[in-house]
Amino acid sequence: MSGGEAIESSSRKPTHPEAKEGDDGFWRDADGSALPVSASDLERFTYCPMSWHLSKQGHSGQSEAIEQGKEVHQAIHDSIETMQKHRFRSRRNLLIWQWWFGVIVVLTIDTVAFQNADNIDFDTTEFSKLLAMASLSCLFVGIGAVFIPWRTMLGVGPMYPDQTVEEAQTLVDPIFEPVGFKGGWLEGGWVEAAMFISAIVLAIHAMALRFASNQDQAAFVLAVTTIGWMLLASVRLQRALISNHEAQVLAAKNDLATDTQVTYSDDDKSAQLLVDERTGLRGRPDQIVIIDGELIPVEQKTGKVPEKPHRSHTVQVLAYAALVDSTTGKTPPYCILRYGQENLHKVAWDEANQALLFDAVKSVQQTMANGGAARDHDRPGKCRHCSRRYACEDSLV
Repeated sequence: MSGGEAIESSSRKPTHPEAKEGDDGFWRDADGSALPVSASDLERFTYCPMSWHLSKQGHSGQSEAIEQGKEVHQAIHDSIETMQKHRFRSRRNLLIWQWWFGVIVVLTIDTVAFQNADNIDFDTTEFSKLLAMASLSCLFVGIGAVFIPWRTMLGVGPMYPDQTVEEAQTLVDPIFEPVGFKGGWLEGGWVEAAMFISAIVLAIHAMALRFASNQDQAAFVLAVTTIGWMLLASVRLQRALISNHEAQVLAAKNDLATDTQVTYSDDDKSAQLLVDERTGLRGRPDQIVIIDGELIPVEQKTGKVPEKPHRSHTVQVLAYAALVDSTTGKTPPYCILRYGQENLHKVAWDEANQALLFDAVKSVQQTMANGGAARDHDRPGKCRHCSRRYACEDSLV
């Protein structure tokens, strides 16, 4: 038997001979589970079924471009992850600054009131004790509200105003801040913040009344406290502005709008695998971003920039659109193929492209069930650029 005949025989051997085609056209094993097809499988199979078959045999792609691509992908992920951290720090510091600014306003008003009010005719020591007790009560309520899932018990919220908790958790593990979480105004933080701020304000007033012998001294204590709080708040504001600037620089580097949120970024280690049990599709998009309230999958491609997107790349990014659709219940209007820094292509997630994708999935599954993978072209240039050409005995070059 010749080398070509050997590779032909090997390539036709099915990997799932027990699989049967279902009424919907997808192939399932004896347990009724759809045969698993990854987005990378679709990319390789669409490029050339032999490339896909060789990858299933354990032949990894070998080329300098692949190694460089891995480095570039990791650099992009690291950059986006750092951007997200800066954005989170900026929002967190701004939120703390807002809380503290509220404390400053209350202290300023009370300083003026203590300074200009007539003689206070009540026992300041006893009143300071009442304020201290109220401060402790607010502190304990705030701590309890943080650790007790009272929103779930009462059915108030939601914590995720832009999508349900189930959708956010299905989409991706919280590597970053949860999608849409703002931490305030009955959406997961305002009640707790109010309790802690009240505890701080009451405690400061209790100390001012307890250790001041008259209203002038109490006003002085409050004024000094206000100035100190203003200095701390200015530090928080400065940190927020610095983090926001760093986030804007990284967003520009990755061609992201300033307000574009990244809810998912693949680093091949911690990113959650998205799975569609109905079709067998699975995969990890490079990123999922939120644009105009829509979840948009993004596939990054490195190397030479083509005149138009390759069909294999188009099928791969469509797979990610299908996975976002099936795992979140939110249908993306399109997905994005990105070649280099500024070459972006929108691929519509419409009926025609859905049919293109699912036909490709069924073709891969049929080959897994019946065998028959073979080179499907007569283009020497395609073989020349194939990263698995070293293992293919049916190569044209």
